[in-house]
Amino acid sequence: MKNIITIVLLVTFTLGFGQKKFSKSEAEKFQKTINSEYADPKTSPLMEEDLKTFKSLDFYPIDGKYFVNAKLVKAKNEKVFEMKTTGTRTPKYIKYGTVYFKINGTDCQLNVYRNIELSKQKEYKNHLFLPFSDLTSGKESYIGGKYIDLEIPKGNTIAIDFNQAYNPYCAYNHKYSCPLVPLENDLKVEIKAGVKTFH
Repeated sequence: MKNIITIVLLVTFTLGFGQKKFSKSEAEKFQKTINSEYADPKTSPLMEEDLKTFKSLDFYPIDGKYFVNAKLVKAKNEKVFEMKTTGTRTPKYIKYGTVYFKINGTDCQLNVYRNIELSKQKEYKNHLFLPFSDLTSGKESYIGGKYIDLEIPKGNTIAIDFNQAYNPYCAYNHKYSCPLVPLENDLKVEIKAGVKTFH
């Protein structure tokens, strides 16, 4: 019990100061939340016939090695641009910065973005969008890559848990128009984490 209290205190103290620790229960909570969202006809992106038989999304096993404390370098003098999507919609984004980290000993970097419209809403004012593809894309995971939702951190370190990577809605239903992963966000490494492709 004493250990648990110490851990809770440690987590509370470290959260505000950049470095975070991997939390299996956070990743489990993410899986539970997304499954209940997809099972509910009111919030599900699934097509009607898939919804009838839906039990759970297929996830990679939760693995702490796919949790990283990345270095965040903020972008300067970026211009707002229209992000290409799978449809005709072109939502406006701005590059917020670049994150640098290591996965399986490989140096990686990804750009993170802010959605201009979304950032005007109070609850999303600190929201960052991280789209990426990797060497599992088109094989075990969705061909169009995956997304991760992040929050702007206080310092210059940002915790990224790839166990919480999810598919664009258009992986389930062609009526959705989803941002395409920018070419510079294609990783030359396998990220065996998060939601797998939908069969």
